[in-house]
Amino acid sequence: MSEKRIGIYPGTFDPVTNGHLDVIARAARLVDRLVVGVAINSGKGPLFSLDERVELVKAETDTISAEVGSEIIVVPFTGLLVEFARQSEARMIIRGLRAVSDFDYEFQMAGMNHRLAPDVETVFLMASETNQFISSRFVKEVATLGGDVTSFVPKLTLERTLVRVRNRKEAAE
Repeated sequence: MSEKRIGIYPGTFDPVTNGHLDVIARAARLVDRLVVGVAINSGKGPLFSLDERVELVKAETDTISAEVGSEIIVVPFTGLLVEFARQSEARMIIRGLRAVSDFDYEFQMAGMNHRLAPDVETVFLMASETNQFISSRFVKEVATLGGDVTSFVPKLTLERTLVRVRNRKEAAE
């Protein structure tokens, strides 16, 4: 029996966007198991707690696994990405690229990860045309300013994001 192809797709997913889900679906076609690692990144001032982000990503990826025929698991992680890859028995780190501006940072990160773990490859997936401009940061900003983010995030995430933004506004008043 051949070895399972395991990949990881890390991110903060605050909130999970349609762009993230597109990369997850495409990445899941490349591997037998995709581990979606939800990073603890308090430095970004998250809208959602780590547990909430894990829950949302799990809920939003439920149907993708059956559609593509690969196992998708969602887990929190902290620390070095390459250590998380080793713990997950992953041989591939999957990263999404939206624009040229993403490339410089991701290129440097891939180089550093390769030096730390030469047996783990980084694979880049270009964002689909409809998702190239979507980022969690923009979703939060637009939602906070009262703009319509319906086409940027899946339904459950939209509902929870709007509630969280409304609650934050009310608490600030």
